[in-house]
Amino acid sequence: MRIALHKESRVGETRVALTPDAVATLTKDGWTVVVEAGAGVAAHYSDESYRQAGASVEATVSGDVHFRVNPPTLEEVQNLSDGSLHLSFLSPLLAIDVVRALNAKNITVMSFDLVPRISRAQYMDALSSQATVSGYRAALAGATYFDRFFPLLTTAAGTIRPAKVLVMGVGVAGLQAISTARRLGAKVRAYDVRTAAKEEAESAGAVFVKLGVTADAAGGYARELTDEEKTQQQAALLSEVAGADVVITTAAVPGRKSPILVTAAMVDAMSDGSVVIDMAADGGGNCELTKAGEVVEHKGVRIVGLSNPPAEMGTHASFMYANNALKLFALLGSAGTLQPDWNDEIVIGVTVASGGSIHHAATAEALGVTYVPLVSQPKENA
Repeated sequence: MRIALHKESRVGETRVALTPDAVATLTKDGWTVVVEAGAGVAAHYSDESYRQAGASVEATVSGDVHFRVNPPTLEEVQNLSDGSLHLSFLSPLLAIDVVRALNAKNITVMSFDLVPRISRAQYMDALSSQATVSGYRAALAGATYFDRFFPLLTTAAGTIRPAKVLVMGVGVAGLQAISTARRLGAKVRAYDVRTAAKEEAESAGAVFVKLGVTADAAGGYARELTDEEKTQQQAALLSEVAGADVVITTAAVPGRKSPILVTAAMVDAMSDGSVVIDMAADGGGNCELTKAGEVVEHKGVRIVGLSNPPAEMGTHASFMYANNALKLFALLGSAGTLQPDWNDEIVIGVTVASGGSIHHAATAEALGVTYVPLVSQPKENA
């Protein structure tokens, strides 16, 4: 069976879904891999490196399985084989028209942002691997746009005090942002509505901020705050934000608009020359003034809307994504044959659609169609 590796069409994207090493692993397992010409060039993987890994390189590609990082465009969907399998960061609620088009062609649709948060799925959790890149880049962006030093410096010209960094959101991205800012010499404080975040933030070297607002939910996520809790949170955050030189926000919610953590009033209270790095800009932003892909100047404060930060490290981001993809794909087939294990909770969890039916409840509701849950089958009937 053929695996098609597509070149990303998103503007500014440098990542590719499979590296040459990943392709070599698949070809050794009996798969035929065809790579779209130039697919890995932006990540510094040449067409020749894919040929040496056992793939063929063609101007246009099709196959039984399609690997991508981002969702295809509606035009690209029309070129996919009916009844094939598509795997990407689809974020189905943000790409409803694409899901509808894929489902109309009976394509089995799987999305990385739906990987269950269980221990066994850690090796396939591309959300976490890409968030690691984003958190690292966010801290570097803070140091770049802040026109002062991050570390304490004692020089003949005088002593420079360390920068004060506030990281909002202590997930994978937040922890990486904390660690990176600490390595650069900043004094770091961190805030999260999850009680478990305190120990995690402190282990990364930050001082945890307690505001009296918690919102723990199942699976390690945070539930949505009530309007009253949001008001309480923002009032308590005002002094924290005002006292920071650099604020890094990381609260991205897969498939939904990012929550507002930093209001315009908070930005007004920040010192001249301070910076807000909004890692959630693509989801609408955590700062009320954020514009994705732009730097907004507001009363002496820079608000940097990071757009697709993993694309700033295409090589390593692709390496991590490809390894996640291989681990997940091992549950979908082997020895060149596609045989998804429909008894596996991970396979069930990531599947948005198959055979013309929608298996993701929220997507079915958004499309206005019947939700058809996938259920484990007895082994003899699977």
